[in-house]
Amino acid sequence: MGASTSRTVNIREEMERAYMDYAMSVIVARALPDVRDGLKPVHRRILYALHDMGLFPERQHRKSARIVGEVLGKYHPHGEAAVYDAMARMAQEFTMRYPLVDGQGNFGSVDGDSPAAMRYTEARMSPIARELLVDIGKDTVDFVDNFDGTLQEPLLLPARLPNLLLTGASGIAVGMSTNIPPHNLMEICDALCYLIDHDKEADEVSVEELMRFVQGPDFPTGGLIFRHRQQDGDQVDMIRRAYATGRGRIVMQARTHMEEMSRGRSRIVVTELPYQVNKSRLIERIAQMVREERIKGITDLRDESGREGLRLVIELSRGTDPREVLDELFRQTQMRETFGVIMLALVDGEPRLLSLKRCLLEYLAHRREVITRRSQYELKQARDRAHILEGLRTALDNLDAVIDAIRRSREPRTAREKLRRRFKFSEAQAEAILATPLRRLVGTERSAVEEEYKELTARISFLTELLASPHKLMRVIEDELQELKARYGDGRRTQIIEGEEGTYTQADFVAEEAQVVVHTVNTVHRVPAKQFSFQRSTGITARAVEGHLTHLKVEARDRVLFLTNWGRAFRWPSFQLPEEERPTSQFLRLGEGEEVVALLALPPEEEDERSFLVMVTTGGQVKRSCVADLSLVDRNPGQVVGLDKGEELCFGGLSDGTQELLVVSSQGQTIRFAEQEVRPQTSPTARGVIGIRLEKNDTVVAAALIDPQGQGELATISATGYVKRTSLLDYAPQRRGGKGIRAASLSEHTGNLVGAAVLQPGQKLSILSQQGRRAYFPFEDLPQMGRSTQGRKLANFGRRDAPAKAVVF
Repeated sequence: MGASTSRTVNIREEMERAYMDYAMSVIVARALPDVRDGLKPVHRRILYALHDMGLFPERQHRKSARIVGEVLGKYHPHGEAAVYDAMARMAQEFTMRYPLVDGQGNFGSVDGDSPAAMRYTEARMSPIARELLVDIGKDTVDFVDNFDGTLQEPLLLPARLPNLLLTGASGIAVGMSTNIPPHNLMEICDALCYLIDHDKEADEVSVEELMRFVQGPDFPTGGLIFRHRQQDGDQVDMIRRAYATGRGRIVMQARTHMEEMSRGRSRIVVTELPYQVNKSRLIERIAQMVREERIKGITDLRDESGREGLRLVIELSRGTDPREVLDELFRQTQMRETFGVIMLALVDGEPRLLSLKRCLLEYLAHRREVITRRSQYELKQARDRAHILEGLRTALDNLDAVIDAIRRSREPRTAREKLRRRFKFSEAQAEAILATPLRRLVGTERSAVEEEYKELTARISFLTELLASPHKLMRVIEDELQELKARYGDGRRTQIIEGEEGTYTQADFVAEEAQVVVHTVNTVHRVPAKQFSFQRSTGITARAVEGHLTHLKVEARDRVLFLTNWGRAFRWPSFQLPEEERPTSQFLRLGEGEEVVALLALPPEEEDERSFLVMVTTGGQVKRSCVADLSLVDRNPGQVVGLDKGEELCFGGLSDGTQELLVVSSQGQTIRFAEQEVRPQTSPTARGVIGIRLEKNDTVVAAALIDPQGQGELATISATGYVKRTSLLDYAPQRRGGKGIRAASLSEHTGNLVGAAVLQPGQKLSILSQQGRRAYFPFEDLPQMGRSTQGRKLANFGRRDAPAKAVVF
C-alpha cells in the first residue's frame, strides 16, 4: 500500500470557499444573463449551435432532438431537459416578446401545457435571432475552449439588437435573482438613438428623458399595466422607480370588456391576461370562488379561445353590476398580478443591479467594441487583398516578363523566387500570381482587377476614417438600429394606464364590436356594423338634407377624426359617439359656415409614427403630416393646415407613406404624383406645397389616395349631371406642381366638374344634389369612356337642383 498524505484544514474556511465557488458558478455560468447580449450560457450555446448547423430562417426546420444533441455534445454538458426546456421557452410567443427560435410543433401553451417530446418537434433560428449572430466570424467577440477543449465557443454574441431589454430575463441564483421585463423594440431603439445623439453629455441624460421613448414594459400577452401606486399616502410612479433604481413593482391587469346579452343580462369578456398567468388555473380559481360564493353574480364561465386569440367569457346574472364583479376578480384572482422588476445582470463577469440608462449604455459600449473589431478585421482583409491586387497589376503591366520567368523555372519554388527578386514581389503576391489562371490575364479581366482595386481603396479609406472617428462609429450604430427598427419594429401590445391601480375608464366596458359611424350634413351617430345598411337602388330619392352623406367603419376603441373645411380637426373616441342620431353641433364646436369634409379612423397610437394625414385644399395646396405630430386633444378642435383667404380644405386621407395622390380640378385638370414628393410638416399652420397649378377661376373639387399600381377607375360628375368613369392607368404619374392633364371634355352644355371619386368594381357612386337629394349608381352602370370625352347624362335633378358632391359606397 502506498503512502498517503493528509492536510489539516479549517472546516469553516473550506466550507466558505467551496460554497463561494459554487455560488459564483451558478451566478456566472447559469442563472444571470450578460448585459451585453442579454443571454445566459445555455441560450447562447443553443443559438450558436443553430448557427453552426446552418439552421437559418430560410432553411428547413430540424428535429429538436438533433439540435439538443448538438448542444449537449459540443457545448453544454448538462441534462438534455435543461437544454430542451430552454429552447422551447425561446420558441414560445406567449413567453418571449420576440421569439429567438422558430418552432414547428407543440412547444407548450398559455394553459401551462408542456412542450411535446423533442423527438416530435422541430426548430430553426428565427429572423430576429440571426441579428444576434451577425458578424460573429469577423473577430468581433472572444472565443474560449468548450468543456473538453476540443472546440471553441463564443464568450458572448455580437448582438446587433439590445436583447436583454427586448426579451427580458428571469433567473434565480445563489442569494440573488433577476426579473427583467420585455420591452418594445421601437421604443428601445429610439432611446438608444437619443443616447447616441447626446453621447458627449450622456451622464446628464435623465430617466425622464429616456421615458419619453421607453414608455414601460411591453409584455407578449398584452394586458394593462398601471403607472402609479399609492405608497405612504403619496402617488408613486412605479415604472419610473423601476427604471431609475433597477427595482420596482409593476401592477399588471387583464384586458376586459363588457358585452350586452338578451333580457338585460351582460357578460365580461377577458381578451388578454397578465404576463405568465396560466389560463387554465385562472379558470379553476374563478370556478372555485363561485362555488364557495366568494364571488356572486356569475352564472356561467367559458373558455372560447381559438385561432382568433384568447377569449374567456364570464356571464352575469340580471341586475349584477359588472364593476363589482370585476373588482372581486381583480382582487382575488390572477387577473391582476404584480411583476417584481429586478434588473440584475452580469457586467464584466460580476452581478450588478442596473438602471435603464446603465443597461442602454452598457449595450452601446458593447456595440462600439464589436464594430471597432469588425472594422479592424475588415480593414486587415481589405489591405491584404489590395496588396495582392497591387502585385497582379504589376504582373499585368509586365506580363511577358512574368510569363517568361515562370516558363524558365523548373519548379514553383524557383518561379516564386525569380518573381520576388526581379519584381520585388512579396511572398504572398508571388504565390497569388502563380495561382492565377490564364483567363485572368485577358483584357476584360484586367479591367475587373482595376475595378476591384478601386473599390478596395475606397473601402480602406472609409474604414480608416471610421476607426479614427468615434463620432462616425456611433453613427454606424445608429444607422443599424434604425434599419432594425424598420425591419422588426411593431406596435405596443401592453397598454399603460396613467391612473392608479384599480381605476377604470369608460373603454374598459366597451364591447369589442365593429361599429359604423354615420355622418350627415347636420347629424352623426353610430350603429353596429352587422345592423348597418343603406339604400342600394339606382335612382333619385327625395330625402333632403338629413340624408346619408358618408359612413366609416371603426373598431370599438378606435379614434375618429373629423376634418372641417376650415382646416380644423376634432378627435373623438368612437365609443363616445351617440348610438342615436343627434346634431353634430352637440359634439363639434363648428363655426358658422364650417362643415365636416372628411371622416377618418385613426390607427392605434403605437402606429401613429408610421401613418400620415394627407390634406388637399381648394387652392391646390397639399400638406402631409405625421399622425404622431398632430397636437390633438379629444373633443377639442385643433388646427391641422393653414389656409389663405377664400381657400378651404376639401380632402383628407390617411396613408402609410407609400401611396399616390390624385387631384381633380373643376375645369377638368387632373394630376397624379407620389405622396413622398410632399415633405411632412409639423407646424399646424403650415400651408403645405403646391400640388397642382390652377388657372384663373379654377378650384380643386376632389382628391384621392390611390395604389401606385393604378387599380381602380376615376368617376367624374359635371354640374349638369354628365357622368363617366376612366381607368387610372390613363393618368400617368407626374411630378407635383404641374398643371396636370385633361380628365374630361367640358363645355357650357356640361358645365364644370363638381365632383370626382375613385371606385373599385362592386362599389357604388352616390351623387348628392345641392338640395340634399341623392342618386346611387353601381360601378357597372357608369359608362366607361376616355379622358377626352364628356360622359353621359345620368343624374337629372331638375331645373332648380344640380349635382353638388360625389361619395363612394
